[in-house]
Amino acid sequence: MEPLEFPDQHYVRAADGWMDLGDATEAARELTRVSRAGQRQPDTLEVQWRVYAQREEWQGALRVAMAVVSVAPERASGWIHRSYSLHELKRTPEAMETLLPAAERFPTDPIIPYNLACYACQLGNVPQAKVWLRKAADLRGRDAIRKLARDDTDLAPLLDFLGSL
Repeated sequence: MEPLEFPDQHYVRAADGWMDLGDATEAARELTRVSRAGQRQPDTLEVQWRVYAQREEWQGALRVAMAVVSVAPERASGWIHRSYSLHELKRTPEAMETLLPAAERFPTDPIIPYNLACYACQLGNVPQAKVWLRKAADLRGRDAIRKLARDDTDLAPLLDFLGSL
């Protein structure tokens, strides 16, 4: 896929900056300036997903994440965002099912096993959740994963396990 051209890349960077500042309204305004061709570019779609996610508009977020997976299947983020959107839509079994192939496809990305641990935990499969959380800890570091997991309500059933992680 061709990279974004000027001025589209300027608008997408500006939108990304607005998102870093927590302003989804201004980010969305910048994204409306991107050309029609630029709207289907992965970088544009990634920022668009952030806008929907911040607004907790999970159906729109899912649609955009699916587009990222379609146009840029080599990006782990699309797979992660798609599953996260499904989970937020209370479709956790589907979130788990669609993220599992990404664990093989992107074996060094710690977010994938971390999210799989969350989904397994929420689906009541605590032993599987522990396996995925260990994998995330192996990739990102035990302290970092413990810190994330301590505050993650999806992993609340594993709080006692975190000390032995």
